Amino acid sequence: MKKIDINKYKTDFMQKIAFDFKQWMSPAIRDYYALFLKTTHYKRAHLLAWIKEYSVLENGRSVKVAQQPIQVSSEARELFLCLQAKIGEEVHVGEWLTITQDRVDQFANVTGDHQWLHNDVERAQKESPFKTTIAHGFLTLSLLPYLTDSVNPERSSYANAKMTVNYGLNKVRFPYPVKTGSVIRAHSRLIKVSPIKRGLEIEKEISVEIHGTRRPGCVAVSVVRVYF
Repeated sequence: MKKIDINKYKTDFMQKIAFDFKQWMSPAIRDYYALFLKTTHYKRAHLLAWIKEYSVLENGRSVKVAQQPIQVSSEARELFLCLQAKIGEEVHVGEWLTITQDRVDQFANVTGDHQWLHNDVERAQKESPFKTTIAHGFLTLSLLPYLTDSVNPERSSYANAKMTVNYGLNKVRFPYPVKTGSVIRAHSRLIKVSPIKRGLEIEKEISVEIHGTRRPGCVAVSVVRVYF
């Protein structure tokens, strides 16, 4: 057997063991296991960032690699220092929002996704394990700007900014379905802030809480760029 085939066999075998192990776990243990993996990944990411920032010499000493400093405005610097002190903290909890069938149907009309799990109330009551229709995962995701007050001009988090841009998402998961009629709200936790040219890049982990349900309907890392 070729070496590359052996490596592939080992990888597939380990992935199967990990999958079987997770299936054996109870839901509570599985959540703790996921949290453990998430924390490990977070620390590994910081280690990789440190490795990129430092160069190791032959004698074992590490020396920081010289980088061109990023020039930021006084407004950006003030916001950066303020946010740095809040890394890891929950910085926002939104208002509750009821997910109605009408909202789900409108989203289906816009996207063309009319799967019966979302729009056929009678069939969902008979055949769905949830005994009701559920919101599209992307509907929940699309509501994040509203749930986090990002589109509310009266509650702007960056009032002095010239422009705020949605730069994307680093990771999105839908741990539990949002049933039609559910009430949801978003919790935002600040996880990273970095200087960029003419502004800051801000990362927040957003978790969508479902009232009366332990597991969230959506967890996403949002990346926003603020320009001054």
